[in-house]
Amino acid sequence: MSFCVRPMCPEDTPQVKEIDRESFLSTWVQTDFKNELKNPLAHYIVVGDEKIEVLTPEVKVTPTSVPGGLLSKVIGFLKHRAEPIPQARQYIFGFAGFWTMADEAHITTLAVRGQHRRKGIGELLLISIIDLARNLDARILTLEVRISNTPAQSLYSKYGFKHVGLRHAYYTDNKEDGVKMSTEDINSASFKQRLGKLKQNYSKRYRIPVFNLKGVNPFSSPTGIHSARKT
Repeated sequence: MSFCVRPMCPEDTPQVKEIDRESFLSTWVQTDFKNELKNPLAHYIVVGDEKIEVLTPEVKVTPTSVPGGLLSKVIGFLKHRAEPIPQARQYIFGFAGFWTMADEAHITTLAVRGQHRRKGIGELLLISIIDLARNLDARILTLEVRISNTPAQSLYSKYGFKHVGLRHAYYTDNKEDGVKMSTEDINSASFKQRLGKLKQNYSKRYRIPVFNLKGVNPFSSPTGIHSARKT
């Protein structure tokens, strides 16, 4: 696999919605990611594959009843011309995002396609989110996670998130409690040292180089793209 960590763009939204729906089916509410990308407080990234492309699904217009004659022909012609042509897009493995509020970056979502889980992609997204938050001058990261989702809690704990509270009946589908987690100051020497060691261990385990993401769009590279090849 050839991983690419980059900012989410509007063309990614059909695939991102698929992943979002698959990952949060029981509580899924369709998010307008195109509008989210215009929100200066929201920041989203994706992990894609440099070598695999997919066609975005063609959107078909449903015929409607319109008056006959010339008007009908004109409307039909305009609808036909408005149909988007399927485009080849980079295959997306997963995505993540957060909102910045003062010196806090609140992680709102982190999701990976079902068939690509347990391959280090979620961890790569988390590392990238932490780096991006630091470069946006955030001081702490926060999030909520289901109390039953112990694998996710374990990953977050590994990267310095601690339980700081409980949100009772936070999830609407089954009234499950949500665990609130938060980091210490992500700019502190202790946090940066720990993160550096975790990055090294990650790279050795998955043979994926980890980059320090800078800025929002683009990142530190001129194209806004960082390559990460898994051998």
